[in-house]
Amino acid sequence: MLVKCCWTFLQVRSEKADSDFIQIHSTFTFAGGPDFLTNNIRVKADLDSLGALGDVGWYCIRAILWATDYELPKTVQAFRDPVINESGVILSCGSTLYWQDGKVATFHCSFLTSVVKDLTALGTKASLHLHDFAIPFKENSASFHVTSQFSSPLVSEHNVINDLPQEALMVKEFACLVARIKGNGSKPDKKWPTLSMKTQVVLDAVKASIDRGFELVEVVSPLLSTT
Repeated sequence: MLVKCCWTFLQVRSEKADSDFIQIHSTFTFAGGPDFLTNNIRVKADLDSLGALGDVGWYCIRAILWATDYELPKTVQAFRDPVINESGVILSCGSTLYWQDGKVATFHCSFLTSVVKDLTALGTKASLHLHDFAIPFKENSASFHVTSQFSSPLVSEHNVINDLPQEALMVKEFACLVARIKGNGSKPDKKWPTLSMKTQVVLDAVKASIDRGFELVEVVSPLLSTT
């Protein structure tokens, strides 16, 4: 859901190819307000029990996985003291993700603070900064910054322009996938189910860490069908 054929991320990919990210931090928050926090489906235990983690947290985790070329972390550990409503639904939480090779990532997601959609990836040769990684503040453009001590200028801004908003690109991509199956007899593309399952298993591990008193939880690789 995050990527939505996101043209910004496709443009950033060429920048990140020259640097190994070793620290990644993502944040997605918005202030839901009294009516949202009382009546919205995302705060109801019988409708969307994962709350902020299952909503904006999903985007944070997917962004982190994108930055690591979708390599799953080995373990996760949720931050202490998440905000949980009277129905047991998460309104605000976060976690640290650990990889076998030493990479570390953190994320924070919340329905309680003003809108932020930041992704920072710190690399060996350069670092990336995106301020609207999930849903661009402008429908037809988005930007990111690259900081590197090995280049001039030290900080460069890259603007990405597109004729269609990413929601339209998502529908276009879905239509192409269907057309390949119906028109060409192709098998369903495994890319999107694989990325979705990887995102979900990390999210489930974070929820398990919260439920188990914020202990370290191993991330179990999903079993994906090859047929």
